[in-house]
Amino acid sequence: MRTKTVLPAALAATLLTALPATLLHARPATAGTATAGAGAPAPTLGACAPGQLCLWPKSDFKGKAQRYELADTDVDSCVALPAGTTAQALANRTGRPVTAYQSAECAETGEFETYPGRGTWTPQTPYQVRAFKIWER
Repeated sequence: MRTKTVLPAALAATLLTALPATLLHARPATAGTATAGAGAPAPTLGACAPGQLCLWPKSDFKGKAQRYELADTDVDSCVALPAGTTAQALANRTGRPVTAYQSAECAETGEFETYPGRGTWTPQTPYQVRAFKIWER
């Protein structure tokens, strides 16, 4: 299975310009904060603990996150978000690939994208996420 990390072009450009300044001022930043570089502040990442899949209702990690862990989630099964809710930002820290679906039934006829589990933060998904699937590997 192939996976790809999705970063909007503006975020990728910001990361590339902020990276040298970040390396010069190497100090850990807490999740949910930005460190000041030589120009604009680095992008703010949503707080998501190791081992969790976190989904926010609004882009840029805004709103109350829904959090899922492997201990409470069936692997290789479609998990629909609660009725009437969607996500527009996500962080995958499960250690496993996660596919996010536009369809609440994980149908591949709608949009879907797989995100690696090594620590993927996506501030703006290309569609409203209504379901997800955590893969075994």
